[in-house]
Amino acid sequence: MLRLAGDVRGRRILDVGCGTGPLTAELRDRGAEVTGLDGSPAMIELAREHLGDDVPLHVADLAEPLPFADDTFDDVVASLVLHYLEDWAGPLAEIKRVLKPGGRLLLSVNHPVHQVVDRPEADQFAVWPYTEDYDFDGETVWLTFWHRSLRAMSAAFADAGFSISLLDEPEPSPDTPPELLPPRLRSGERSTFFGFLFFVLEAR
Repeated sequence: MLRLAGDVRGRRILDVGCGTGPLTAELRDRGAEVTGLDGSPAMIELAREHLGDDVPLHVADLAEPLPFADDTFDDVVASLVLHYLEDWAGPLAEIKRVLKPGGRLLLSVNHPVHQVVDRPEADQFAVWPYTEDYDFDGETVWLTFWHRSLRAMSAAFADAGFSISLLDEPEPSPDTPPELLPPRLRSGERSTFFGFLFFVLEAR
């Protein structure tokens, strides 16, 4: 994500689904004017502890209008966020609204090939939920994701007024901070890991 963002010095960036703020911090430290947003008050509290008071942080639901004026940000980043949502139309429309004309949306989502392998009997061209369990500090947490084909993603982007500037499925860089990696990669479990799709979209 940081490689795709490039030189962010002086750019106004909204980090959607910022969580505890690891990507927010990296962007800030590289010279961006970053604002963080997450739907979880607990995550925002942890982000505040992590980031201090120099980064504006907001609790907001992507299903609702974002608390920003039109044409506010140069970039929006959404790292591993949209795959938790059944509906993309509303969130993408709001992201487009708060982006300046020609602004970028940089996002990553679970690679749909996961479900081709894990659930070969499912309709791979439909949108449907699936759950996976993760271990967080010894506690098992079940997360619900929404499968989408690449075709469905592309259609959602186009309908919202975005054009795809770049599509990539890179391996993590060796110098990626551990807190920016998903749990399976932190533990070295790569044999069954197919990765993510990364997009750079431009607001038309």
